[in-house]
Amino acid sequence: MATERACIAVVGHGPELEREGGAAQTLRSLGAEVLTFDLWDSPSNRQVADDVRLRVLLIEALDRPDLGAAALRSWRRHPSSEGVGAIIAITVAQVPRIEPTLGFDDFVLVPYVPVELYARVRAVEWKKSEFSTYDRLKIGDIVVDKAAHEVQVGGEPVVLTAKELALLTYLCERRGRVFTREHLLEHVWGKAYEGGTRTVDIHVRRLRQKLGKHLPLETVRGSGYKLRPP
Repeated sequence: MATERACIAVVGHGPELEREGGAAQTLRSLGAEVLTFDLWDSPSNRQVADDVRLRVLLIEALDRPDLGAAALRSWRRHPSSEGVGAIIAITVAQVPRIEPTLGFDDFVLVPYVPVELYARVRAVEWKKSEFSTYDRLKIGDIVVDKAAHEVQVGGEPVVLTAKELALLTYLCERRGRVFTREHLLEHVWGKAYEGGTRTVDIHVRRLRQKLGKHLPLETVRGSGYKLRPP
């Protein structure tokens, strides 16, 4: 089986993509593998090989953040960019024009400071990443440290009770599956627990209150609860 290549996609004005001091050359000098695409490429020309996983989409808009936003909307229709974080590169004069509605996860100023550029790439990667290990779980902005019994949302600690943490961990480890209240009661609280299934609803409500929009927990009518898959 072919080894997956993790690449950063840099999108910009074709003749300027490989300029000295540009994002592509700067990132390559830092050891990253980079693919370049012209802003005006048609969707059919944005071929990303099957063995490539895009780490981040970086769009060099410079003095035209409106063109950068249009390019991002076009790229979002491409399967290879699904779930991939996006950074817009602009000049300092364009900072006031950067708004959340543009759809970018972060911005970086041109001319680039190499260490800052790479730090922003890594930060967006972390924000978009999800993983599960023996000690830690990451679902979007939620990080569960099972060993330390701690939870963070967007880097900020959130205090959960022992059962709230146990319920969150159980759902995170089995993401995408639907569980009845009876199942959750038995596997999180234990067979010896004598309380009713209303206990599950109460704890779900508390998790939603504490974790807010960051918790992709769905109520499946007539069935139970499911942590929405990525």
